[in-house]
Amino acid sequence: MGTITTKDGTEIYYKDWGKGQPIVFHHGWPLSADDWDNQMMFFLARGYRVIAHDRRGHGRSTQTDNGNDMDTYAADVAELVSSLDLKNAIHVGHSTGGGEVTRYVAQRSNGRAAKAVLISAIPPVMLKSDRNPGGLPIEVFDGYRTALAANRASSTSTYRRARFTASTAPAQRSCKQPSTTGGARG
Repeated sequence: MGTITTKDGTEIYYKDWGKGQPIVFHHGWPLSADDWDNQMMFFLARGYRVIAHDRRGHGRSTQTDNGNDMDTYAADVAELVSSLDLKNAIHVGHSTGGGEVTRYVAQRSNGRAAKAVLISAIPPVMLKSDRNPGGLPIEVFDGYRTALAANRASSTSTYRRARFTASTAPAQRSCKQPSTTGGARG
């Protein structure tokens, strides 16, 4: 476990375990590298080098008031990858981490990335606007921020539970028997 300091002075915390082909895990908002521990242990036991970082503004990294955008996140990842001299790396991103992976691989990987894995990744823009009518209203994000400010521990705990239970819901629904009208129930 260690830190790097980016060009703008932001300290990025990371975990780096094992040897072998690197797998870099990118967490979702408002989580941290710790949320990948189970997956890291799984792949570590199979001979991979596993790395997870706390994105700026998250966990043990510097709580910045600037640079909280995909371009800067990707630049931070590029600095981490360069500092650790990672090559042929597999990048796995969940939620905001998926956006971070996409931007990093597309713009900054310089041939160091072997694969990108996106798990429930965010689209480039989540906010509803004239250009993005399928996005979420600003009130949804305001609600998240209010809940987080009022009780961070409860908010992140609820988010973590939803992350793992939501993925099983479609499979459970698909197991239901078809109705007599030809459509699926549920």
